[in-house]
Amino acid sequence: MVLSALLTLFAVVLAAPAPAASGETGWWVPTARPAPDSQINVTGEPFKGTDAQGHVRGFVDAHTHLMSNEAFGGRLICGKTFSPQGIADALKDCPEHYPDGSLAIFDLITKGGDGKHDPNGWPTFVDWPAHDSMTHQQSYYAWVERAWRGGQRVLVNDLVTNGVICSVYFFKDRSCDEMTSIRLQAQKTYELQAYVDAMYGGPGKGWFRIVTDSGQARDVIQQGKLAVVLGVETSEPFGCKQILDIAQCSRADIDRGLDELYGLGVRSMFLCHKFDNALCGVRFDEGTLGTAINAGQFLSTGTFWKTETCAGPQHDNPIGLAPAPAAEALLPQGVTVPSYAADAQCNTRGLTELGEYAVRGMMKRKMMLEVDHMSVKAAGRAFDILESESYPGVISSHSWMDLDWTERVYKMGGFVAQYMHGAEGFSSEAKRTDALRDKYHVGYGYGTDMNGVGGWPGPRGTDTPNPVRYPFRSADGGSVIDRQTTGERTWDINTDGAAHYGLVPDWIEDIRQVGGQDVVDDLFRGAESYLTTWGASEHHRAAVNLAAGEPTAASSTEWWNPFVSYASGRSVDGDTGTRWASEWSDDQWLRIDLGSTQLVGRVTLDWERAYGRAYRIEVSTDGSTWQSVWSTTTGDGGLDTARFAGVPARYLRIQGQQRGTQWGYSLHEVGVYSI
Repeated sequence: MVLSALLTLFAVVLAAPAPAASGETGWWVPTARPAPDSQINVTGEPFKGTDAQGHVRGFVDAHTHLMSNEAFGGRLICGKTFSPQGIADALKDCPEHYPDGSLAIFDLITKGGDGKHDPNGWPTFVDWPAHDSMTHQQSYYAWVERAWRGGQRVLVNDLVTNGVICSVYFFKDRSCDEMTSIRLQAQKTYELQAYVDAMYGGPGKGWFRIVTDSGQARDVIQQGKLAVVLGVETSEPFGCKQILDIAQCSRADIDRGLDELYGLGVRSMFLCHKFDNALCGVRFDEGTLGTAINAGQFLSTGTFWKTETCAGPQHDNPIGLAPAPAAEALLPQGVTVPSYAADAQCNTRGLTELGEYAVRGMMKRKMMLEVDHMSVKAAGRAFDILESESYPGVISSHSWMDLDWTERVYKMGGFVAQYMHGAEGFSSEAKRTDALRDKYHVGYGYGTDMNGVGGWPGPRGTDTPNPVRYPFRSADGGSVIDRQTTGERTWDINTDGAAHYGLVPDWIEDIRQVGGQDVVDDLFRGAESYLTTWGASEHHRAAVNLAAGEPTAASSTEWWNPFVSYASGRSVDGDTGTRWASEWSDDQWLRIDLGSTQLVGRVTLDWERAYGRAYRIEVSTDGSTWQSVWSTTTGDGGLDTARFAGVPARYLRIQGQQRGTQWGYSLHEVGVYSI
């Protein structure tokens, strides 16, 4: 079936004449573009190769949704990214939006007003695409082509859907099963690659290249083409939803799901999105959308979000309390969205045991974890796990994690991108974190979230003192970019804002006008930094735990249950379900004999609820003379990672000084590593 579809695509595209409006010739100009079609309005050869340091160049969109028109039942996002029948078929509205948008229910919910609009897309485009229209296609393939021609070299296509939104929306033409939708969107992305290839003479010839490892991505970018990475952003990955706090999946489901996604080419993913699931709690939405999502949370899980006072400086978004009548009307009679205390801004739900298993499963498969949308409690635990393994594969792709954690991501070797805000806001946030990028020698990214129901930059107007002046040069200086025209409509970033994907280069030029060349330079280094994170994840090797199964001793052992052992050896038995526990007093210690002198530079401590507030790590070569190599007075439990300059040691001792609870000290597992 797939082969037949691809052959049809080849036949349709290759039969079409090649327009020569620009008069350009070169490897980047298709020989058989469909006609009629959108203009690109960029002239000049796309840059190839690397810079003087051997680094790839170009922008990275770390978060977008090319195929979300196939999601949510197929009628939430209207229009297609491409169509074998041509642009008139691709860029048309949903059937129920005709004749005047009266039944554009989702448009009404997301945009306000009465939802009415001119439904005609091609060729007039009177009302869409637009920066504030969240229900219409923004990522037509030729608009993506324009972004590539303007300097973008990495695009992360997040396969996205939500079964609850699908089930409650009035219009749909397919199943609401999330994994079925993910599979379809992956297939459509491969079909788009074949569609573009056909314009350039056959398989492998086009600019749109799906890549499955960082080396392949580098090769594609060095050829001057666009490296497309598949990601997943869905609320119930592998069917891992929860109902009344009961998980609806197992470890086996997670393994099967990860293996399937990896086989599809997926290399990064979110474990939770919008609704709490069996893997993790989510970061809340604000305002009216927050109320609507909380209603969906109840429909999905049987429970509303639950909050608590945050334990540290990080916090989730404030929960939206503004009315959302259309969403609230879907709740059972007598059920209402609760109110929340203003000082309780953190989700009570963190990373579950199944969530931890999924994180470790992603690490085994060298996949990258997306932490945006995770609650503070879930993201914090995920960071602890990644740090304990020195695993760099962590991505914040569109400004949804607590920004106080930016340096924590960089320390691990991860990558950060910012949501596609307006030029002023984007530039301001970029400058706020500029010193960190300099410190860690990294570039920056953006997450357009196009087709993602998020809203995009509006126009700054032509009367601003620093508008975008057309035509302008691309960031590398090699191409000239003019206003973008599709059919009878020409867009201008100054008056239209970021209405569709083709205006990404214009938006970057707007950032240059507002924020200066330094911000654009950081963005131009984004592709290299993203691939550095990905490559380091691929090459990561789990370190050997020098403490595993080795002899131990302790100052004391708690004894109250004759059927359960809390002996010191439980802390190195490789089983996170067992633990060592001390008596209930401050001055306690646990000692591990590594068997021979080893180079030690990293220790991980997986605390039970009874944790150490103040403690130090000591080493010795003879068991008599001890040297302190690391200490803290602000321990908060969870999974701690202590790093220090490598020292020779046969013996290691955790010396408790102050307990964090009324109980003693209790450790599930201790890891001792050379690095």
